[in-house]
Amino acid sequence: MKKSYENVDPVTLGVIAGSFNAIAKEMALVLYRMAYSSIIRESEDLGAGLFDANGNELCESDSTPMHIGSLPGYIAGVRHFLGDDIHEGDIILHNNPYYGASHTPDLAIIIPIFYKGKLIAFSANTGHVLDAGGMSPGLMVDVVDVFAEGKHYNAVKLYRKGKKNEDIWRHIFENVRTPNENKGDVEALIASARLGQKRYLELIERYGIETVQAATDRWMDYSEEMLRKEIEKIPDGVYKAPTGWFDDDGRNYGERLRIETSVIVDGSNLTVDLTGSSPQVETAYNVPFAGSTLPATYTIIRSILLDEAISEVFVPQNGGIFRPIDIVAPLGSIWNPKFPAACTARINQVQRLADQINLALSEVLPDKTTAGNSAHVHFNSYAGVKAESGDYWVYIEVNEGSYGGRYGKDGLDSVDNLIANTRNNPIEELEMRLPMRCNRYELREEGAASGKWRGGIGVVRTWEFLEGSLFTGEGDRHTDSPRGVKEGKDGLPGALTLNPGKEGENLHAKLTNYKIKPGDILEIKTPCAGGYGNPFDREPQLVLEDLLDGFITGDKVRSEYGVVIVDGKVDIEETDILRASVLKI
Repeated sequence: MKKSYENVDPVTLGVIAGSFNAIAKEMALVLYRMAYSSIIRESEDLGAGLFDANGNELCESDSTPMHIGSLPGYIAGVRHFLGDDIHEGDIILHNNPYYGASHTPDLAIIIPIFYKGKLIAFSANTGHVLDAGGMSPGLMVDVVDVFAEGKHYNAVKLYRKGKKNEDIWRHIFENVRTPNENKGDVEALIASARLGQKRYLELIERYGIETVQAATDRWMDYSEEMLRKEIEKIPDGVYKAPTGWFDDDGRNYGERLRIETSVIVDGSNLTVDLTGSSPQVETAYNVPFAGSTLPATYTIIRSILLDEAISEVFVPQNGGIFRPIDIVAPLGSIWNPKFPAACTARINQVQRLADQINLALSEVLPDKTTAGNSAHVHFNSYAGVKAESGDYWVYIEVNEGSYGGRYGKDGLDSVDNLIANTRNNPIEELEMRLPMRCNRYELREEGAASGKWRGGIGVVRTWEFLEGSLFTGEGDRHTDSPRGVKEGKDGLPGALTLNPGKEGENLHAKLTNYKIKPGDILEIKTPCAGGYGNPFDREPQLVLEDLLDGFITGDKVRSEYGVVIVDGKVDIEETDILRASVLKI
């Protein structure tokens, strides 16, 4: 049977694909330029794109994969609550993590797109708001259930058939701690989604609805075909990552949580099996399945097998990428909790999930994977009450990690990684409006994990508090270091220290509403990633350069790299002798 898109010429297909790409990027640009809160405006913790009437992704912005990858789940949640009660002029707000949302504070705006009276698509986006009206300002870990996380908007219509629902708007923003910022962010989300709606209808007016829909079908089939070709290159089998461990659930400190990850390849199909991982926990340290576990898996598989940096052809990101991939996560596990378990504190788990999949494939795909990444986010929130007005101030912070060494290249230092992909906030902007001062912000002095290609280095940041603050730390990886591969060395875990020095107190990675006093100093260290390959295979001159740059410490030069430096230069002869003597042992 002839498919509809076979009548669309290649040039038109290419132009429409480019248009979709541009639309998604423009939607994201409007969102982060208009947003009020720094987590969206500066960190770009957002996603935007277009979707067909069934919720299949047509295009996505180059922003946070966790946001954009979850939007098909959001749309499915909206269809669950509204059914066919979706009309032209509706603007829908949704954030229920048991009906597709990535987690409670990630609000989505979804605008149905109609053409000649028929629903043909959705323009949608998400952004992380500062406060969702839960038991804690900003972030939280130790909460009793999903209701304590904040207000849930189950496909609530902010506009119904073009008419604004003023009562709903007033109710929503009068029940959060940061009403002005939240309202500004929601208005930015709406502007972004309206732009996507406008641009999609312009595309249809130019090329015709049959041509545009045929092109979207072709591009989804094409993306699926290209991913299946890459999966087929992997020998059939079961590839298992080393058992990983989360520190704890944020309440039962010291009780580590198991991570089991297997990748099963069968022809052109790939399954990620998480059976054997920890059961769901009592706190919010669980992961919404549709909104977080699924998109994290899709993202890392696509990143490994269809790396845009080395791909010879353009492969658009769309719903076709999801088709060859299946995820097994038993109901009641940390990856697929049962309602009403809390599940807002999930970013570290999905980072580790991506890294576990990477490690599972490291033996069979050594040139496409990395050593163990920091695979974590010290995701922190700080909050207090302004004395002059009684209003809350809330700041949500993403602290950078690092990438593991990979075949042919060293790991990247001080960068958000894997499926988070957010930016840091300018210190100057923060200090202008917050009662905090950043005294230190640089690479960790302990240096990189050794390897033929060294691991990336995490950051150290210290905050001095001018006023009292409620601090919530949504962190992990204080006990389980990033793994080295191919004889590379393991990286370093992270740490939180209050008032570092002789009187310093080591803090748990997960804290909820921890009280920080005026004058206190908080030190944050993020993990350093693992090394790739035997350190003795690293070029001696690169070892010297690393030492001079402060990327490695002097004790590692001889003991881990086998390099002899005399008068600031590599002694090649002595280096060869030292390396040969160690290798004989």
